[in-house]
Amino acid sequence: MNTNLAEKLVADFEAGKITRRQLVARLMGLGAAMAMTADNALAQEDTKSKAPTFQATGLHHIALDVTDVPRSRDFYAEHLGLRVTNGDDNALFMGADGEFFLTLFRADKPQLNHYCYGIKNFDTASAVAKLRAEGINPRETGGRVYFPDPDGIEVQVAGAR
Repeated sequence: MNTNLAEKLVADFEAGKITRRQLVARLMGLGAAMAMTADNALAQEDTKSKAPTFQATGLHHIALDVTDVPRSRDFYAEHLGLRVTNGDDNALFMGADGEFFLTLFRADKPQLNHYCYGIKNFDTASAVAKLRAEGINPRETGGRVYFPDPDGIEVQVAGAR
């Protein structure tokens, strides 16, 4: 049901059908809906008494590819009150109260880069081993763990805040 929904949202943004703020809100809503759908699917599969691979505590951050990082930085600062916590004109981290929850990466095409969920007791090696045990081939880069969801949307897991 969610197949290509994120891509459609980005296409609508690129075509000028929705604003950048609407894009971010809808992508964040999609992530929340996907997490709820996953929770419901796990509850229905409870007959197996299998624990989930991870226990997400919430959305850690969302990462977007944007064509002009300073322009996007200014937009999110002006309209959402976000502040830069770290980065430069190629990769910028924004948020509030010293915590980042939006990452902007310079790219040729605007699109969703990935979602990251906070995980209790996160350990990189353990996360990789758990995913491999579930038949998922994760990508580990500098202590960060990424893997595709069933629709190919990249998911990242990190320590809970």
